[in-house]
Amino acid sequence: MAGITDLQQLLRSMQPHLAEEEFVFCSVTGSAEDYFSWKPLAIFYEQEGISLVVTKQTAEENYVEFDNTYKQITLTVHSSLDAVGLTAAVSTKLADHGISANVIAAFYHDHIFVQSRHANKALKLLESW
Repeated sequence: MAGITDLQQLLRSMQPHLAEEEFVFCSVTGSAEDYFSWKPLAIFYEQEGISLVVTKQTAEENYVEFDNTYKQITLTVHSSLDAVGLTAAVSTKLADHGISANVIAAFYHDHIFVQSRHANKALKLLESW
């Protein structure tokens, strides 16, 4: 099933969902296989190290340093990876209210990570489209 590409249709039907759990972004060394048992939500290889998105609890249990905690808002509409403007529209709306947006686009949905303290406000803003 192909995802939606029309920006207006995406914005009207995105139905944002706020996850309960808190997440952190961290950087680790070694190989990704060393961290599979942590069940990372995301793994990204960067020149400086391996970036992981893991639960706050996992980070604390493994004595990993992190700067902030984040909540995940999933846009439950099936957006196409070829859709143009969704990330920009969402990021701009949140930025206009002083909320940073860390976006991960997966195959079916876009996932927005916002600082935990702004999560409820961000959700309301995204629901107001």
